[in-house]
Amino acid sequence: MKYISTRGDAPALSFEDVVLTGLANDGGLYLPETLPKFSAEEIASWRGLDYRELAFKIISPFVDGEIPDADLKKLIESAYSKFRHDAIAPLVQTGHNEFILELFQGPTLAFKDFALQFLGHLFDYVLKKRNQKVVVMGATSGDTGSAAIEGCRDCENIDIFILHPNKRVSDVQRRQMTTVLTDNVHNIALEGNFDDCQNMVKASFADQSFLPDGRQLVAVNSINWARIMAQIVYYFYAGLALGSPARPVSFSVPTGNFGDIFAGYLAKQMGLPIDQLIIATNSNDILHRCISNNDHSKQPLVHSISPSMDIMVSSNFERMLFDLYDRDGAAIKQLMEDFKSGEMSLAEGPLSKARELFSSYRLDDKETVDVIREVFENTEYLLDPHTAIGVQAARKQRKSKDVPMVCLATAHPAKFPEAVRQAGQAADPALPLHMRDLFDREERYTVLENDLAKVHAHMAANINA
Repeated sequence: MKYISTRGDAPALSFEDVVLTGLANDGGLYLPETLPKFSAEEIASWRGLDYRELAFKIISPFVDGEIPDADLKKLIESAYSKFRHDAIAPLVQTGHNEFILELFQGPTLAFKDFALQFLGHLFDYVLKKRNQKVVVMGATSGDTGSAAIEGCRDCENIDIFILHPNKRVSDVQRRQMTTVLTDNVHNIALEGNFDDCQNMVKASFADQSFLPDGRQLVAVNSINWARIMAQIVYYFYAGLALGSPARPVSFSVPTGNFGDIFAGYLAKQMGLPIDQLIIATNSNDILHRCISNNDHSKQPLVHSISPSMDIMVSSNFERMLFDLYDRDGAAIKQLMEDFKSGEMSLAEGPLSKARELFSSYRLDDKETVDVIREVFENTEYLLDPHTAIGVQAARKQRKSKDVPMVCLATAHPAKFPEAVRQAGQAADPALPLHMRDLFDREERYTVLENDLAKVHAHMAANINA
């Protein structure tokens, strides 16, 4: 299995190399040259597998023997050992043929744990094998950072630097990152928004001269292929639980950086019978505008009660564009160049394909709060604001009630008490037992200006591994 760049000018890489490379040297994102395809019979044979066993079936074709099967199974077992629910990704019914896929049962209470717990163990395995030390750098709008830190905190060959937008993540999200006090964990609160953090990470990957000799940057953001790969698994898991491949299933996905829903698209391409994929956005609705009006223009970023989706530049959309444009790297390179001006339009053919593959819907904060309140009143099930957006998008865009609709619950409601209070809850939702003392823990982080040179100087001075 070889991996190629969306912009067509970078060398093809092996699986282990692509895990450590992240962003391609032509600025593009890596994808497998070909996707594994599973027949209906093969998918049906997986119905009795638990989550870890299914993960091995989905992931192993992408690894293609580079990691021995026995080692890969151990990595998967370790990755999901800290999840609080035996099902790993349990389903809860909230309406007729409407289900919530709880992706917040991991150690940091967000769907990012599915990919980043695996990625942390994968990094450790590959780096020990190569006797190599690296610097992990990532940007977070709230959840990626804590999941990445949790995955990498015990890795001897890694220093991890996570940038979050100062005062633009919830208190719980910030403390999940800043209370991890191990020497290899470095939190930076950047004076800016998430897109500023993400742009700084991309610029750092493009010029790594600030690093000590022998070090390289490694990505934990969803530009890293291994994250997308790990997320494909729970689409198959939910589908199998609801009768696939004998019946189709639909998914509504709260979407910021497009990585999660892109994993759903890949699951469909690999053989899972998916009827609808619904892009659910908050007021930062560039993806909804693109699908509905061919308006992929940058607008001022809105600070919302669903901060993990406060993203205006959805990095993984480039991977989708690559397929929409028939894997024409030159065309994608030109599109990305055009987008530097702040605007981009899709050609008629690719736009038509996108509309066949995806529906989309947008909610503002007031509508989001209303959904949290309504669902709780009707079911006593408490949604976090991101999941609420997914639920309402599903209800507004659903084509058939005969097809099970799965709404991805991307975070635990305890991470967003402000939104829950606005929805009429008298008390903040309780944190799970392993996090009950979160607000008593010591914090450690550094506030820095939105200045690339200052961030690089800080990183260079604090590399320990």
